[in-house]
Amino acid sequence: MKKTLKKLIRILLCAVLIYLTATSATIFLYAYTDEKEPSDVAIVLGAGTVNNEASPVFKERVNHAVTLYKEGVVKKIIITGGLGEGSVLADSVVAKRYALSLGVPERDVLTEEKSTITQENLVYAKQMMDSAEARFAAVAAEGFAHRNLRASLAITRSSVEEIDTVGYGVVGKHVDTVLVEVAFALDAVF
Repeated sequence: MKKTLKKLIRILLCAVLIYLTATSATIFLYAYTDEKEPSDVAIVLGAGTVNNEASPVFKERVNHAVTLYKEGVVKKIIITGGLGEGSVLADSVVAKRYALSLGVPERDVLTEEKSTITQENLVYAKQMMDSAEARFAAVAAEGFAHRNLRASLAITRSSVEEIDTVGYGVVGKHVDTVLVEVAFALDAVF
């Protein structure tokens, strides 16, 4: 009886270990997925500003959108984000300045200035898309797996079906960054 119980525990532990390894590998590989497809717009989800300057994460999202724009994958960029606590300018306005400094013409950068959470980012961006008769959008993310997964979940909850997340591989990540991403993603899954 004792041997059978020990064997059962070992089998169970192995199964859990295999499951966790497979889940971690899937999340890790998702961070390097590049699913670029032609879209009407790139939506940049707000990520906050500090002293009227886009946060590093926000800059990376804008960089991604600008790359998609310059590669001809998208025609316009919608940057989302309302007024943060203590801010004078909407986050999207601050990030737009950054996008313009990267060479995107002003006519091709639209701002959404009301949202405060990811779901609102998407709902208001979809309203802007409807006004512009844009049908397909890519969510420009900085390549972090947990953010792409979170955006996917928010899109599902918002019923904004014409918006797809676009995985954007980031080459040369540091191992500690990837481990943090896996931890965030596992936290989101469990």
